[in-house]
Amino acid sequence: MRNRSAQISFQLLGFSIIPQLQVMLFFIFLAIYILTVLANITIIMLVRVDHRLHSPMYLLLGHLSFLEIWYTSTIVPKLLANLMQNKTISLPGCLTQIYFYFSLGSTEFFLLGLMAVDRYLAICNPLHYAIIINGRVCLQATTACWSVAFVAVFFLVILISQLPFCGTEVNHFFCDIPPLLRLCCLDTQVVEKVVFLFACFIILSSFLVTIISYVFIISTILKISSTKGRHKTFSTCASHFTVVVILYGTVIFIYVRPSVAYALDINKVVGLLNTVVTPLLNPIIYCLRNKEVKEAQKKLLKKLAHLSWKGTTHPIT
Repeated sequence: MRNRSAQISFQLLGFSIIPQLQVMLFFIFLAIYILTVLANITIIMLVRVDHRLHSPMYLLLGHLSFLEIWYTSTIVPKLLANLMQNKTISLPGCLTQIYFYFSLGSTEFFLLGLMAVDRYLAICNPLHYAIIINGRVCLQATTACWSVAFVAVFFLVILISQLPFCGTEVNHFFCDIPPLLRLCCLDTQVVEKVVFLFACFIILSSFLVTIISYVFIISTILKISSTKGRHKTFSTCASHFTVVVILYGTVIFIYVRPSVAYALDINKVVGLLNTVVTPLLNPIIYCLRNKEVKEAQKKLLKKLAHLSWKGTTHPIT
C-alpha cells in the first residue's frame, strides 16, 4: 500500500470557476505575487542601507520580509500553474510543499512573538533595552526561530509520509494537511490530533507570548500622562499589532480545530487570504504605519532619483 502511495500523483482541484475567470485570476495573482516580492525586497534593502534602521526591531522586520518572499513562493507559483490547468503534483512534491509551507509559517509566528517581546522591552524597560537586546542576542534568537520551526515540521511531514493514500483529488489549491488527510485509506484520528497539538503549540504559544507582551505594553502606555506621548509610544508597535491580528485570525480559523471535518471550501478562501494577500499587506502596513520606514523609503527614493538624474546629465561616452 505504501509503495503504491509513493507513486501517486495528486490533482489539486483549486477553484471551480469558468475558464475565462481563471485567466483573469491568473494575471491578478501574478501581479500580487510580483508586487509582494518587490515590496519585501524593498523592506530588506531599506533595513540594510539605512543606518537608522540598524536596530533589533528592524532586523527582525528584515527577517520577516525575507521569510514572506519564500512563504508566498512556496504556494503562488503552483497556484498559477493550477489556473493554467497544470493541476498535477506528485506525493514527494506535495510533501515538500507542506514542509516549507508549515516551516516558514511556524517561523513567522516565532518571529512575530519575538517582535512582540522586543516592543515590550523597548517600551516597558527602555533603560535596559540596549543591554538585553543587542545584535548578538537578536542573531541567536532568530536562528532559534528558524531552526526550531524547520526541525519540528520535519517530523510532522515524516509522520504524514507514512500514511497510505487511496484518493488522488486534493480539494485545495495547494497541498494542505486537512484535505490531504481526507484521501488516506486508514483512520486518521491520531494524525489529526497530532496536527492539532502541533498547531496549538506553534500558534497558541507564540500568540500567548504576543498577548502577554501587549498587555504590559498597553498598561505602560495608559500610564503616560499626555495624549501625544501615548500616541507616539503606541505608534512604534502599531504596525506589528496590525500584522498580528490579520495573521493569527486567519491561521487560527484554519488549523486550531480538533477535526478536519470542516468545510474545506471556506478554508480555501481563508487560505488564499493567508498565502497570497497577507504577504503583500505586511510590507505595505509597515511602510504606511511606521514613521522610520517611511522616512527611510523617502531617503532611498531621493537617492535613486539623484543617481538617475546624474546618470542622464552625465552620460557615459
